[in-house]
Amino acid sequence: ELMGEMGEVLGPKCVLAVGDIHHFNGVASVNDPLWMTNFEQVYSHPELMLDWFPVLGNHEYRGNTQAVLDYGKVSRRWMMPARYYTKVFNKKGTTLRVVFLDTTPLIDRYQQNSDVYPDACKQDMKAELDWLDNTLKNAKEDWVIVVGHHPIYAYTDKAESERTDMQTRVLPILKRYKNVAIYACGHIHNFQHIKMKGDDIDYVVNTSASLARPVQSVKGTVFCSSDDGFSVISASKKHLNMYMIDKEGKVIHEIQKSK
Repeated sequence: ELMGEMGEVLGPKCVLAVGDIHHFNGVASVNDPLWMTNFEQVYSHPELMLDWFPVLGNHEYRGNTQAVLDYGKVSRRWMMPARYYTKVFNKKGTTLRVVFLDTTPLIDRYQQNSDVYPDACKQDMKAELDWLDNTLKNAKEDWVIVVGHHPIYAYTDKAESERTDMQTRVLPILKRYKNVAIYACGHIHNFQHIKMKGDDIDYVVNTSASLARPVQSVKGTVFCSSDDGFSVISASKKHLNMYMIDKEGKVIHEIQKSK
């Protein structure tokens, strides 16, 4: 509801949904009732009837991931052309490219557990990483943001191998062309902003609208909070801002990038 009320004032272009819309075992089909209880009846404010650009989370991978892609045939606002894809936004001469990753198949513990995550081992990890490299290599927009479900850096009690797999496979590509401003993810259910020494990328964990978890500082932590909420991103030719918003609508932290 608060997202919608803020939308009345801000006039957002779209919503980025970084995975795990469907706790806990994904969906079975495009007609699964969970689409109503987990999505349609939750994000029902008129100002949220705009384009949603989702990625798959590990919980979607517990069910039928193809049904998540196919939901775009049912919903006018569900814009998911592929498991990983990119979208360029252009407003008054400012260009912002968002690169959407499918991170679950990039992590061994999901790839190797086909009983729980049946679709993960079917994905071609090398093809996605090659696509990411080529996409960033050719990205000439004013700003580039990469989003995925899993973090590269974060405080969490989840398996460390998740982060090390992302650091081994994804991180070198994000750094290669020196054009990625922010890597933003979900998965951890709290707010975190991490900045590593000698690295220009800001690593952001976006909190969950529910099931928020405790958090504490780790190496590189600039800010962290266990508040529920969401984030707002705005861009101009010279400035990129990401605002962390709590459930009262207050900005509790701002990430600023300038050129």
